[in-house]
Amino acid sequence: MASSTLTPEHKPLESQVGGHAGVLTTEDGSLIIKPALPLELQFYEALQRNEGLKELRPFIPNFLGTLKLEGEIDERKSAEEGTISSIVLENISHSFLKPNILDIKLGTVLYDETASSEKVERMINTAKNTTSFETGIRLTGFQTFDMEGYLFFKVYDNVTSLAVNTPKSYGKSIKPTDLPDGISRFFPVGSPIAESGGSSSSTSTSGLPLDTLLPILREIREDVAEVRDIYSELEIRMVGGSLLIVYEADWTRAKEGVKRLEEEEEEEEDDDEDEDEDEDEDADKPGPPCVVKLIDFAHTRLVLGQGPDEGVLLGMDTLLKLIDGRIAQLEQLK
Repeated sequence: MASSTLTPEHKPLESQVGGHAGVLTTEDGSLIIKPALPLELQFYEALQRNEGLKELRPFIPNFLGTLKLEGEIDERKSAEEGTISSIVLENISHSFLKPNILDIKLGTVLYDETASSEKVERMINTAKNTTSFETGIRLTGFQTFDMEGYLFFKVYDNVTSLAVNTPKSYGKSIKPTDLPDGISRFFPVGSPIAESGGSSSSTSTSGLPLDTLLPILREIREDVAEVRDIYSELEIRMVGGSLLIVYEADWTRAKEGVKRLEEEEEEEEDDDEDEDEDEDEDADKPGPPCVVKLIDFAHTRLVLGQGPDEGVLLGMDTLLKLIDGRIAQLEQLK
């Protein structure tokens, strides 16, 4: 991709809930532009050409190339950190009307092999003093650009159409036993609220109706389990990487998305005919009600011969148990 100068068409990404500051989006919001360390660019390039990573591709944002943004970069800091350019990726939340976004940093090791001894000691203490070391995930804040954040989330209020934010202090203070509460707060159940005339409306302060939320949770659970199975066969070390979960908060769009999921499951049982025509029709339909993606590969390496990343797998197993627990809670409400 050719070099470019930062223009008004590039603006800060409003839906960013984790990772480094400086992520931009195109004017239409369909693409994001983020500063990249060499390892992150190398990983995306390896993903394109390495057939051993083929099964992982559907669970990683589409990579469109690199872009040099001139005039807005601290060249000295970029040189120190090894930033070589910005990468251009699809914006996962773009197809959602009201995206609820959960960014879960995975792993028990929070430093890579290039870290100084001081940072290694600091990150070991951080892991042990939070939920990372024991569970492989950590919750810390959201809706702010924080380099040390680990699980961020925002949930839309369906009345005000504004994001309801959980403060960063919440995730920093909780213990492993508090993690189910965090998942419940990200997957709340919505209920009708009384209007001034005393009747009920079809909106709620937050959360989806039970009959919409449950199938979305099951779909998310299925995707996380598939990512876990694929990752367990790969020899990768992912330090500071995240599992991003996005689901639709708008009641009507979410319900339509669940209906489409059910239709697609039925279609999979039939032979695919008129494939090109079906693809044209799909382009006009809203996106899925939820997506699960792995993101943030600034400290990700292929480590052939060293086996899978057990810390990241522990985090995925923890997340699956938390989702199973939330599903069980919701099923009791039926």
